[in-house]
Parts: sequence; structure tokens; C-alpha cells
Amino acid sequence: MTKNIIFDFGNVLVQWHPELIYTEYFGDEAKAWWFLRHVADNEWRGRIDAGEPTADCIAELQAKYPEYTKAVALYDERYFDMLTDEVPGMREVITDLKNRKHEIYGLTNWSMETFPIARKKFGILQMIDRYVVSGAEKLIKPDPRLFQVLLDRYNLKAEECTFIDDNPDNVAAAQKLGMQGIAFTNAETLRKELCI
Repeated sequence: MTKNIIFDFGNVLVQWHPELIYTEYFGDEAKAWWFLRHVADNEWRGRIDAGEPTADCIAELQAKYPEYTKAVALYDERYFDMLTDEVPGMREVITDLKNRKHEIYGLTNWSMETFPIARKKFGILQMIDRYVVSGAEKLIKPDPRLFQVLLDRYNLKAEECTFIDDNPDNVAAAQKLGMQGIAFTNAETLRKELCI
């Protein structure tokens, strides 16, 4: 039985769209996506989320791709422009789950340089006061060790947890540990999957 609901944060509770600032910068959405897939790619962004200093990662990438020096710098300079708003309907989902006596937790891949600022900016993140942030632990999802940090810190049993994330690889990792896993698409669908 699910007692504990564990939320990812980016694109589950807060909208994160780096492609918007890069589409603006390049003047072309296809170029923006190419940059995010081949230059400032998932692996590079994951290093920042895993606790490496943003400034060091940016300097290294600029040295590797000097033609993209300004574009790489934008990742830090305009980071908070990439966080556009709360995900529609999710504040109400959390409220309803709390009213049904579910325990709410967070497990996010996020740099500790930016997470505390984002938490102050978005009230929905303040609704969750028990969470684990990858940047603080120097681990990132889908590494099972990060999930285990959450389970151990809050004395949770995996079989009593449901984990919600927009990344299917992270959902699969949670399921391997014995949690129920839900691949997030939107609040309305999530309500049906959680039966609320």
C-alpha cells in the first residue's frame, strides 16, 4: 500500500524549459535543441546537478566549444528564466494528497547553487519540506544510491512508496528498488493514476 508519494521537481512541479532561452538566443528552435543535445547536453548538465561547480563546468565547455562561449554562459546567466512557472494543477494534487494523509517527499536532480533560490521563488516547492537534492549528495538519478539516500534518511520502505518523475529511466530505477513508479505527463492524468 502506498503511504508515501515522492515527487521529482523539474517538469513535475516546476516547468523547466532551457530551449526557450536558446531559441531566443539562436533565433531558431532547431538550433536550440541541437545545442542542448550536442553541446550543453544531458551529461554536462548532469555534472552540475551532481554537485560540480557551475563555473567550472561552464569554463570547461567554453574551452571545448569556443564558438559557443556566449551560449554556454547563458546557462548560468539566465538559468532562472528557464524556470517558467509551476506545473498546472500540481499544487492542488499535493494539497489533496496531504488531505488524504499521504506523506509527501521530493527527490530531485538539481544543483545546490540554484535549488535554494528556486525553492524561495516557487511556493509549490515549499509545500515539500522532506526532500533529497542530487547536488548535495553528489549523486544523480537514476543512480539507485540517490534513491537509497531518501529511503534511509526518512526511514521509508520502498514498497510503501510511489515515485513520480517525467524521466522514464528514473521511474524504472525506482521500480527496480521496489517502489511503484509513475511516468508523469500532466496533473489530470496523474490524478487518475493515483485515484484522487
